[in-house]
Amino acid sequence: MANTKSAKKATRVAARRTAVNKNRVSRIRTHVRKVEEAIAAGNQSEAQAALRAAQPELMRGAQKGVLHKNTASRKVSRLAARVKALKG
Repeated sequence: MANTKSAKKATRVAARRTAVNKNRVSRIRTHVRKVEEAIAAGNQSEAQAALRAAQPELMRGAQKGVLHKNTASRKVSRLAARVKALKG
């Protein structure tokens, strides 16, 4: 248990940041899932729209530190390749 005033504040801040980060990760997963569902349905126009919405969410997650920059880039790249493959 935290004993000092600063340690108590640190636990409050950590709890607050955890809640914010959990929300961010949830938003990212939701957007990625929408892209994957559109790909599974074979709907390219819907998949492209979902990818355009998901990309900024992924990059924002990387910028805010809930995802590594390379992880976000890799996810965007792989999703974009799968959406592009729906054409042919």
